[in-house]
Amino acid sequence: MSQRHAPPFAADVIITGLGPTGLVLAHVLGKRGHKVVVIEREPVFYGNARAVYTDDECLRIFQSIDLADEVSARMMPETPVQFVRKDGRVLGQYRPLKRIFGWPVVNFFYQPYLETQLSDLLARYPNVEVWRGRELVDFTQDADGVTASHRATQDVRFGDATDARVSRDIAEDVQTLRARYLVGADGGRSVVRSRLGIEMTGRNFPEPWLVVDLVRKPGHDGLRHLPYFNFVVNPRMPVVSCVQPDGFHRFEFMLMPGMTREWMEKPETVRQLLSDYVDPDHFEIKRKLVYTFNALIARDWRRGRVLLAGDAAHMTPQFMGQGASSGIRDASNLGWKLSGVLDGLFGDAILDSYGRERHGHAKAMIDISVLMKDLVSMTNPIGTLLRDALLRITQLVPPMRRWFEEGGFKPMPVYDRGHYLGLPRRRRDGPEGALAPQPEVRLIDGRRVRLDSMLGDGFALIGLNCDPRDGLAAGQLEGLARLGTRFVTLYGYAGRPQGLKDVARSGAPDLPEVEDIGDLMVGWFRKAGFRDKGVAILRPDRFAFGLTAAGRTGPAVDELFRQLAMRPAEAGSIAA
Repeated sequence: MSQRHAPPFAADVIITGLGPTGLVLAHVLGKRGHKVVVIEREPVFYGNARAVYTDDECLRIFQSIDLADEVSARMMPETPVQFVRKDGRVLGQYRPLKRIFGWPVVNFFYQPYLETQLSDLLARYPNVEVWRGRELVDFTQDADGVTASHRATQDVRFGDATDARVSRDIAEDVQTLRARYLVGADGGRSVVRSRLGIEMTGRNFPEPWLVVDLVRKPGHDGLRHLPYFNFVVNPRMPVVSCVQPDGFHRFEFMLMPGMTREWMEKPETVRQLLSDYVDPDHFEIKRKLVYTFNALIARDWRRGRVLLAGDAAHMTPQFMGQGASSGIRDASNLGWKLSGVLDGLFGDAILDSYGRERHGHAKAMIDISVLMKDLVSMTNPIGTLLRDALLRITQLVPPMRRWFEEGGFKPMPVYDRGHYLGLPRRRRDGPEGALAPQPEVRLIDGRRVRLDSMLGDGFALIGLNCDPRDGLAAGQLEGLARLGTRFVTLYGYAGRPQGLKDVARSGAPDLPEVEDIGDLMVGWFRKAGFRDKGVAILRPDRFAFGLTAAGRTGPAVDELFRQLAMRPAEAGSIAA
């Protein structure tokens, strides 16, 4: 389509899919003032509970869009995850309590609560519209934008008890919508990915599982004996028992040889299976469904002005609870970059870094989920003996026990060397390209807050025991101001300058001073080689662009501008 005949832009971004990925991306872009249209094929939210878990990284993302306190209030934080025998004997526990990123590591939720909250709270942004009951048909793109065709959804989900669909006898009502970018967050059967012809690589797993979602009936308890998340490593039938808020609970039963889908879904079979763990009469069955799972990742995450996110870009087995969380990370990474391009600050090429960065971490989460699947679903007698022996050893050897309990097996949020937007990683475990910690900090008036609440939505320069602006030229400060950069001076706890000699009686009004209560970030600086003074450049998603010596930040700032392909100030805003 030629630019001369292209219709005007009705939106900055079209998002297809209103799951956790699309919802978070809509919030990220909506908060930054962009016009967003979300196309969701289901006319009604039925509320199937699919995802059940999220982590500290994602709660930090919710914090960045002013949602963390509200959504976490309906979660079960710091719930232990266990490997157990069928009778409940514990073989090993995952129970991390450190809050490196400012939030609990383990959080179980009920997905309908989360999605309803995220959807309802989009009302705070008049620049975000949600079009339910519309499905993407096709799209074309040119040098300036994307034109999407959409219609009234022809077949919809019938209810929340199954995934059955029914056809509707309604007019298609095909319409077009033009935007600058299109993001396909439309799930594992992504229409956007299919239209782009992007292949996925990985594995499909033939082992079917029966999932049964329950809710406790009024007047009954029935779950006191199952207070935690359990992987029941029973070689005769592996089972997953998952706690959720407000009396909701999920069981997953692995189908064994000779069991059919039809037999497993029969009410009498479901009742028999549940009876081994709970009294079925005390619960209402919300859904029962036999499913298989995949471990797949897209070869490309971007084609021109069209990008993939969430399950459209990667499918993760459920055994680490990282499917929805990986999509939320996608939305955070893509959101600030897309916003900068729309605002005319960054060159379009920065969007290529989205797939480069997220691919490696998403793949690591897929791999650890497959490993967890192999451990949980093991039925070979020799293999189960070896697994159980390994679990016993981890409990007997204190360093191994701590490693297991604190989740040393979980991939850290660190981008692959050479594939991230930032300064080169100087050492193997260097902070460049890794998510920075978020300490609790003490303000001069004694209040305690999480550090990110001081940093706004843009870049941030954190000076350890120094003014991070020292040594920066006027032009560099001007460029940082265009990026919405905040500056903070960080001291160790009880380490603020004091005394009557050589200490200013008042600080700069635009340079907050904070104390690191637990020396979490102070220790992070120290590990990077900055024991006394240093400056950290943090991206809007709080990954570290780089660390430098105090007073020598200028070259790093110039490199930041270069990698962002920053446009001159007179270029103005694309979205205007």
